[in-house]
Amino acid sequence: MEPQSNAAHQAQNGELSDEIIDLEEYSSSGRPVPKAKKYRIRIDKEKYVVQVTDMTGREILALAGKTPEKFLLRQKTKGGVEEVKPDQSVSFLKPGVERFMTIPKEVTEGEGPTVRRQFKLLDQDMQFLDGTGLRWETIMEGGVKAVAVHDWPLPPGYNVSHAQVHVRMTDGYPDAQIDMAYFSPALNRADGRGINNLSGVVFDSQQWQQWSRHRTPSSAWRPGIDDLSTHMALVDDWLAAELLK
Repeated sequence: MEPQSNAAHQAQNGELSDEIIDLEEYSSSGRPVPKAKKYRIRIDKEKYVVQVTDMTGREILALAGKTPEKFLLRQKTKGGVEEVKPDQSVSFLKPGVERFMTIPKEVTEGEGPTVRRQFKLLDQDMQFLDGTGLRWETIMEGGVKAVAVHDWPLPPGYNVSHAQVHVRMTDGYPDAQIDMAYFSPALNRADGRGINNLSGVVFDSQQWQQWSRHRTPSSAWRPGIDDLSTHMALVDDWLAAELLK
């Protein structure tokens, strides 16, 4: 049995721990977040220490020197990415809270990057992608239909914190499964240990690292339930599981 942390022991005894509770660390290890005097939260790439158990979206943006008039706020959790509205309260004690991301509300006309929409997605897939707050594209090349998402967040432990990722939409989707994932730049473990079952492919005029990860009978595709959002949750699980090997 995993030894109980000092913070958890103090919480059991009705005491508030003096330890700074790092939400990202607790979430990645699957531990429940105890009540404490201080919490460390990550907003984009910076970490901040706060002395409250909950804050509104407006207050979280203010920590990073931003306002809801100019920025959107997203919360990364174990279950995916969720919108946080300005007056919505976020509890740091809620299981699975990892970190927060800010997104500029608009770009000056003519300055934004080109976003390609070369084939149509299901409404539920577009809602999922829009909900991430990340830039995404649909790309067709050589009969391959791919959904590419820019700046996909990676768990600490890789050579980069964000990467472009694409997945390929198979004929017959959503009844037919989505398989594997492709990253650019190539991912490596920060500790230097190798990652099995990787290969390089060229798509959309750039090099991608193919992660050959496949569903097992216990995680078989469920038509009517599984879609792009559940596949990307599985991709996140692959990334986290790799670091535990």
